[in-house]
Amino acid sequence: MRRTLVVIAFFVLLLGMWEALVRTKIWSPVLVPSPLSVARYIKDGLQSGDLEHASFVTMRRLLIGYVLGLVFGLPLGLLTARFKSCEDTLGVIALGLQTLPSVCWVPLALLWFGQTEAAMLFVVVMGTLWSVVIATDNGVRTVPPIFARAARTMGSKQLHTWIKVIVPASLPFIVSGMKQGWAFAWRSLMAAEIYVTILSGFGLGSLLNYGRELQAMDQVIGIMLIIIVIGLLADKILFSPWERFLYRRWGTAKN
Repeated sequence: MRRTLVVIAFFVLLLGMWEALVRTKIWSPVLVPSPLSVARYIKDGLQSGDLEHASFVTMRRLLIGYVLGLVFGLPLGLLTARFKSCEDTLGVIALGLQTLPSVCWVPLALLWFGQTEAAMLFVVVMGTLWSVVIATDNGVRTVPPIFARAARTMGSKQLHTWIKVIVPASLPFIVSGMKQGWAFAWRSLMAAEIYVTILSGFGLGSLLNYGRELQAMDQVIGIMLIIIVIGLLADKILFSPWERFLYRRWGTAKN
């Protein structure tokens, strides 16, 4: 409770300083709008339904692309950890493509798929896939070999050892990779929505780009705040419960 009050007081103080700087014209309201104008834009957008629709379109694209990235990334990560040939080929490719900025996939997606939803999903999948592959590979490799030897001593076979011992022991790393993949998926999707225009579905990135073109800074700041809030909610709902469970399960939770 005390921490919540401190956070609320900090943000109230920050908003007050922001409004004071705008009113004293230290910052131009054209470049940095007042908190009231940003709040007015968010209120109007919610009342008209534009923000709700854009958020729904963005989250639909994000979830579909993220799930596809997990479906392909987890098995590929296990393969790179299991076979030396996959490590020398797929592992090196994953490490190289992981360093590639997400926006670099947008021109390729446009050439392959055009102005379609498939282009959006491709960019999101590419932003998610390689983080999950690397995290899964690292997680499996950090499992102490004594775990597998002990399982084989008690009669466990290869597949059973992987399913019951190695994969559960590497879950903390895998979940961290999934969380990192979610962050990269967000960045990839925002880049795709800014550069790819689909008339059938405007997302938050599209509204962000329209605000830039119209020089409507209240819209730009408002969309950025909405993206931050959605990201925080996703972390609290999707990943924090898993992390707390794993910390308790592996005995690393703080007392």
